[in-house]
Amino acid sequence: MKARSLFTAVASIAVLAVTLYAADEIKLDGIKCVMNPKAAAKAEKSVDYKGGKVFFCCDNCPKGFAKKIEAGDKLVAAKGNAQLIATGQAKQTKCVFTGGALKTELTVAGTKVQFCCDNCKGKAAKLEGDDQLVALFGDAAFEKGGFKVGADKE
Repeated sequence: MKARSLFTAVASIAVLAVTLYAADEIKLDGIKCVMNPKAAAKAEKSVDYKGGKVFFCCDNCPKGFAKKIEAGDKLVAAKGNAQLIATGQAKQTKCVFTGGALKTELTVAGTKVQFCCDNCKGKAAKLEGDDQLVALFGDAAFEKGGFKVGADKE
């Protein structure tokens, strides 16, 4: 019985240490709340999303985010995806438009996006506002761009 208690205690400490290390690894400098872009995101205000964490400014924003994601809101999904990229939790492996090899890049809303060619980069640069966010960070772009979240990133 003593061995089981000791094992449980050690396992609990290990899980806590890994959790704290993972939270420390994500830098939130300059990262804004997905739901309130005027407010800074806080490490203690997060939800799990696509194998990573999305960060918010308060306790209400995660609830609003969850409702909008459940309703299929493409813009909110794009903002969540963009934050995964901006915080280094997601890594792009292919062009978001063609699925081709990465050769050039553009920074959009503080987040670097890569493309296979200058034509795709130009197409992205011509887009504006919400249309640009959805085209570059929306779920379709996230899938086509081969974004990897969590342990798969390097």
